[in-house]
Amino acid sequence: MTHPLFRDDAYLRESTATVTDLTPEGGIILDQALFYPTGGGQPGDSGALSWGGGHLPIATTVKGDADAIILVPAAPQPLPAVGTKVTQSLDWERRHRHMRIHTALHLLSVVIPLPVTGGAITAEKGRLDFDMPEAPEDKEALAAALNDLIERDLPVSESWITDEELAANPGLVKTMSVKPPMGSGRVRLVSIGQGAQQIDLQPCGGTHVARTAEIGRIRIGKIEKKGRQNRRVNLFLDD
Repeated sequence: MTHPLFRDDAYLRESTATVTDLTPEGGIILDQALFYPTGGGQPGDSGALSWGGGHLPIATTVKGDADAIILVPAAPQPLPAVGTKVTQSLDWERRHRHMRIHTALHLLSVVIPLPVTGGAITAEKGRLDFDMPEAPEDKEALAAALNDLIERDLPVSESWITDEELAANPGLVKTMSVKPPMGSGRVRLVSIGQGAQQIDLQPCGGTHVARTAEIGRIRIGKIEKKGRQNRRVNLFLDD
């Protein structure tokens, strides 16, 4: 099992860890990982590991068995041995863009309150697929509503409920194709806004910004037809 440091603090950029295992494919497992593993439409983090006399670029991060997080080197080269103390350094600019786009997609599901059939995030753009037979008539109005929510600078926070509580409240789940991260006995909920100002609450295992204003302005790209009932809405950061 790897302790997910990104869950404790999504803004942590550097941390020490100990190598606990190496995979047959050349991946590295640490006792605690700064790197977010691919999941929920969000890409795995990249960055680097360093230790006495060694430096290893990390191309991506994936999930392994038994809650292990596997760091995937960018190219074959000598790996730190099991037991080695290493320093993890995150590609922060890339991660932060993932955080901004991921949070913006939560807001997109607020301004388009329809079931979500898919989604994906990159450092350049994000998209959600909706169960939406007809495309929105006014794309600019959609962008304006989204930017209005961003400019309200609402706090983004998390809480936890049990698997059973989530099963008893299926309305919390907006995604039809991606199941909430269940199985450990509890599920993480991400809230945007607080109290009477709360505008969104849904299960999510990804990383997000602390306040919506940190997203910055966005623009809506193409709205594509993806089947009889599906429309794909693309969004981009303005910077």
